[in-house]
Amino acid sequence: MTRSISTAMILGAGLGLRMRPISATRPKPLIAIGGRTIIDRLIDKLIASGISRLVVNVHWLADQMRAHLASRRDIEIIISDETDELLDSGGGVVKALPILGPDPFIVLNGDSVWIDPWRPSLMRLKNQFDPDTMDCFMLLAATLRSIGYDGPGDYLMAADGQLTRRPPMIQSPFVYCGAFIAQPALFADAPKGPFSLNRLWDRAQEAGRLYGMLHDGPWLHAGTPDALNDIEFFLKDY
Repeated sequence: MTRSISTAMILGAGLGLRMRPISATRPKPLIAIGGRTIIDRLIDKLIASGISRLVVNVHWLADQMRAHLASRRDIEIIISDETDELLDSGGGVVKALPILGPDPFIVLNGDSVWIDPWRPSLMRLKNQFDPDTMDCFMLLAATLRSIGYDGPGDYLMAADGQLTRRPPMIQSPFVYCGAFIAQPALFADAPKGPFSLNRLWDRAQEAGRLYGMLHDGPWLHAGTPDALNDIEFFLKDY
């Protein structure tokens, strides 16, 4: 196992279409929740877990993202520019691989928000990551403790943490909540151009190298303006 992960990437290039009209004038990671932008909440969690180097990809309203990130002096931030072509989640990471380097790294969705009531989940994820058995180690939330989420869940999880996709017509108790540790090997022979990370996660599952860990607090699914209202109401107790 390893605790030496010091690099992360935030996927901040998405268009945020489901968050319109709010995201029509600002990138989704710059939307404030509980008085603080989503991306600043994420950066705070990364720093608290020992991350010192961060890559952020940008596309939609990229100048706003650049200006906001320039104000952070407590972590090294490198921009991966996708203004010419939006590369989706998988393509965005592939483009950034030369910057991310040869060691395992954390990847966060730019709209992911969660509350750590006791222990920092990213530190737990780092401490339990095993590069000998895992190409991808996901943070999962209990669907019943997910605010703003009403979907059927994403994965089934075995006792040892190994993950399999939720079969059709089946409700899963676990939903991916926008954070994972990746081995660079996860991206071996990955295509160029736009593609979804789901493609690589399915390949890792087939190889028996897709694992997950349950977050022990609420996950806040900031997907739509209505969900934001639910989240703000929920945060009044925190």
